[in-house]
Amino acid sequence: MLSRLRAGLRRTRDSLLSGIGRILSGRADSEEVMIDQMEEFLLSADVGVSTSEKLAQKLRTHLREGGAGAGPDLLALMKKEILDVMKRPLAESAPGGRPHVTLVVGVNGSGKTTTVGKLAKYYADRGEKVLIACSDTFRAAAGEQLEVWAKRAGVDIVRQKSGADAASVAYDGAEAGLARAASVVLVDTAGRLHTKVNLMEELKKIRKVLARKIEGSPQEVLLVLDASTGQNALIQAREFGSCMGVTGIALTKLDGTAKGGVVVAIASELDIPVKFLGVGESLEDLVEFDPIEFADALLSEENSPSPLS
Repeated sequence: MLSRLRAGLRRTRDSLLSGIGRILSGRADSEEVMIDQMEEFLLSADVGVSTSEKLAQKLRTHLREGGAGAGPDLLALMKKEILDVMKRPLAESAPGGRPHVTLVVGVNGSGKTTTVGKLAKYYADRGEKVLIACSDTFRAAAGEQLEVWAKRAGVDIVRQKSGADAASVAYDGAEAGLARAASVVLVDTAGRLHTKVNLMEELKKIRKVLARKIEGSPQEVLLVLDASTGQNALIQAREFGSCMGVTGIALTKLDGTAKGGVVVAIASELDIPVKFLGVGESLEDLVEFDPIEFADALLSEENSPSPLS
């Protein structure tokens, strides 16, 4: 898993290490100017305003207290502080009846349906009996796409024709999950903008239907975010979190972007835990988020530019 994570974060890691290294090894007019440059770079890497300010302040405090000002020392301090941010404890999913129902939400193009397929494989490989409910009845190709993913993952699927009531499909999925003794039900939903009130109300209706059929469900509301959108992903997380009670985040497309720093911003600035990372296109390229392994993969200089060496 760590090797897949390292490979998936290569672009972000190379950009982050080379950028920080370039600043620390440069000739700034003063240490304060150098730290200002560092803060600007972290902002450009989508680490987030609040997190970038906190990290820059840590560097300032270090220097004021007589800490070493050499590039490698400041880089080591930066790594430690980012690791501390990433090591926040993960929240547990709310308890509920069996099967365990995960409602998967997100905007169009975030990689939501693909993530459902990868989640099915993830749980099936761990001995769970998985069923997928295709409540994305808006997009004509969604059902066919999920059929392919379900077949590849070796799991059951429930779907209706395009245009069917999404809550009705979710209900059928919960009912089938009970009848077939599934341990995990994954409910895919149509992509929607968090600003569209009527579409968000449809999600709330799906939640109510699931809760009526299986007590305590959905036990997980998983928000899928496209990491390549940077700070927009952070905005989406805040908006979906406020109106849908999101319990976890899956960040996709990390392998195709240098904006993976948004994971640091989400871990630092939100109360929603990151649960999964999508680091490639294959069925197995969804890894469970581990803050220590992520920080190691993000900040390791192995096979990356090292301007300070």
